[in-house]
Amino acid sequence: MNVLTRNFAQNLFKYNGRAGLIQAAARNFSTPALDGKEIEKLVNNSKVVIFMKGNPDAPRCGFSNAVVQILRMHSVKYDSHDVLQNEALRQGIKDFSNWPTIPQVFINGEFVGGCDILLQMHQNGELIDELKKAGIESALAKEAEK
Repeated sequence: MNVLTRNFAQNLFKYNGRAGLIQAAARNFSTPALDGKEIEKLVNNSKVVIFMKGNPDAPRCGFSNAVVQILRMHSVKYDSHDVLQNEALRQGIKDFSNWPTIPQVFINGEFVGGCDILLQMHQNGELIDELKKAGIESALAKEAEK
């Protein structure tokens, strides 16, 4: 078996058959990322915006689910964008924030971070402060005042 045949066979197995291999190849030639101006409009459309895998009612990864749960605990209203539905958005948001992973959270147009950072901010109380700066009152802050 020559090198090309072996590589093709390995990739065919890796991508679960011909259809998977074709899908993987198509991703390499997909539409370019959304430009910064388009992403900036989405980021500034609401005080809190998350770019996630799936939607708030059906997150498609554990990290996206954790972000949704944290924001629910604070009773924060937010816009969400499913990056799995739009490859150009998925790449565009990564380029815009210079952050390689999803989910991504923006508060008042500023990139806050991903799941780990939001969780840390939630645990140490910084999230309440950040929301307050944006003019958003956290439900957890209200409970703490009682």
